Amino acid sequence: MGYKDVKFPEETTFLVTGAAGFIGSNLVETLVNKGYKVRGLDNFSTGRKINVEEFIHKDNYEFIEGDIRDFKTCQDACEGIDYVLHQAALGSVPRSMREPLIYEDNNIKGTANMMEASRIAGVKKFVYASSSSVYGDSPNLPKVEGDEGRVLSPYALTKKVNEQYGELYTQIYGLECIGLRYFNVFGRRQDPDSQYAAVIPKFIKALRTGEQAEIYGDGEQSRDFTYIENVVEANLKSCLAPKEACGKAYNIAFGERFTINQMYSIMCEQLGVSLPPKYLEPRAGDIKHSLASRQSAEKSIGYAPDWNFTNGFVEAINWYKENIK
Repeated sequence: MGYKDVKFPEETTFLVTGAAGFIGSNLVETLVNKGYKVRGLDNFSTGRKINVEEFIHKDNYEFIEGDIRDFKTCQDACEGIDYVLHQAALGSVPRSMREPLIYEDNNIKGTANMMEASRIAGVKKFVYASSSSVYGDSPNLPKVEGDEGRVLSPYALTKKVNEQYGELYTQIYGLECIGLRYFNVFGRRQDPDSQYAAVIPKFIKALRTGEQAEIYGDGEQSRDFTYIENVVEANLKSCLAPKEACGKAYNIAFGERFTINQMYSIMCEQLGVSLPPKYLEPRAGDIKHSLASRQSAEKSIGYAPDWNFTNGFVEAINWYKENIK
């Protein structure tokens, strides 16, 4: 269970792209604390410098400030690397609806650059972040790999294309790629101050400052909220997955769903706050319901998450209380 017993040879080297971001910085923290050599890459377009400064003094951590849209930067970052954990991307469905071309440039070209640089460098595994958004308008629950609908946003399209590149690079070039379809990840270091902040840190900040949280739609849309520790586990176990698991993408979630209203109610209880939310018009591109099947990830990469929503939620709120004023 979990990733505590996942081990690599002492000399193993990792590259984490998006290392100053939410998921990337948690991967850096785990790997650095395990004693492996880690190189981080980020251009700070959405990542936070505080997430880099936290580890930069460590002897086994090296940071490169650079952009995955620049191929030479990708080549330099991949030199001497065993495993690439590619988290660098622009998130936010709403932003992608307004600015589709920068998503094409960052998420598709940037990922293709990283795959090609990894191929040239002889990287053992290329593990990359995909998204549950690839399921689009499919109404089926739970979401099962191979049963996707039409994508509903440019962001979702970029992740779908990334998966196709991952399949091709595995089949044609022998670069072993594994995609991880994250379902609404939350936890420590998730930025509540970003214009495009995810719902959980955004709500926590609002409630702690006495403001009404804003819910788009009626709040009855549901999500498979996934604690960050489960995502760390999936990345590490993917590095050690067998060759036959490569060229595919897997759901990464706990496999339970809560409505936004339910989540908000639990949050109010945890924070000791009683404040009704403000309901707004639904957002274009949002998926109505989300629930993951874990079966494929369990079978192929040994994914066995320890953290359900309730346990992770308590940990996340405690972190925000201690670290975000």
